[in-house]
Amino acid sequence: MKMKNYKGAIALLTFILVALACQPDDPDFQPVPDRDRTEQQAADSDSLINFLTTHYYNSEFLQTGTNLTIDDIVITELAAGESVPTGHTLLMDDVELKTTTYEGADYEYYILRLNQGGGAQAPNFTDKVRVNYEGSLVEDGSVFDSSVNPADFNLVGFGVNSTTGTIRGWQLSIPEFNVASSFTDNGDGTIQYNDYGLGVMFIPSGLGYFSRALIGIPVYSNLIFKFELYQTELNDHEGDNVPSYAEDLNGNLDVFDDDTDGDNIANYIDGDDDGDGVLTINEDIDGDGDPTNDIGSNGIPRYLDPEETESTEDQ
Repeated sequence: MKMKNYKGAIALLTFILVALACQPDDPDFQPVPDRDRTEQQAADSDSLINFLTTHYYNSEFLQTGTNLTIDDIVITELAAGESVPTGHTLLMDDVELKTTTYEGADYEYYILRLNQGGGAQAPNFTDKVRVNYEGSLVEDGSVFDSSVNPADFNLVGFGVNSTTGTIRGWQLSIPEFNVASSFTDNGDGTIQYNDYGLGVMFIPSGLGYFSRALIGIPVYSNLIFKFELYQTELNDHEGDNVPSYAEDLNGNLDVFDDDTDGDNIANYIDGDDDGDGVLTINEDIDGDGDPTNDIGSNGIPRYLDPEETESTEDQ
């Protein structure tokens, strides 16, 4: 998948905009501390549940084909005393409840699965993806961002505690879907994707931007993203032949806290994971292109064992 740069669209979904938060020159300035994540999640949960139980969507229409788009998804507020119209379904009746622990707090988020996607692949939480999307606020429904053309993202970005990846809610929700079953080059610079993943995620502020205010997104905002998942590409951020998702050694879907040699460089961007002076890629002793299956005398992969210093460069 060829990755491209997109104006505006990528900016709001990545954490790069954290740099916009500047401290005033006033020496008496006291920054407002972040709210407690657990307490904020309780409030966010109430807000999301209220939204899901007071809004419905055009479920019957969305069962008519596999190439529907995010523009076909219509979510409507239920008026006082109104019953859900025929052919529509209350969101709470169809969404899937998901749970996760992040930054020490337990979170609940929701996925509306409209089309799983006919492709064989589903992204890993660290991979590159090509999507079409629209982001809006739970509080008032205002759209703060959308893609004009298919947009490419690294779900997890590059760098220590990277600020170049997507929000946590994306890393958890997008891999729930499969990519398109096929695509056709239209010959005019556009691509037609077929039977792609189509869904909506409803995420609390703690899995979004939390206390950061961005353009169109107030602090502690709960977010809705409609999305179409077209393609994915396996990420190996530092090129050591260990896929980035496999660098999540503790299995918590977070590569930032896996640092075998304690050098404050996460394994997924560290070329020498165990700090033994031998590059991980050179600890693939059997030469099969996979350092993870080269087990040393201590019963663990050589690239994670500082006592194992044999290198393919010595052969």
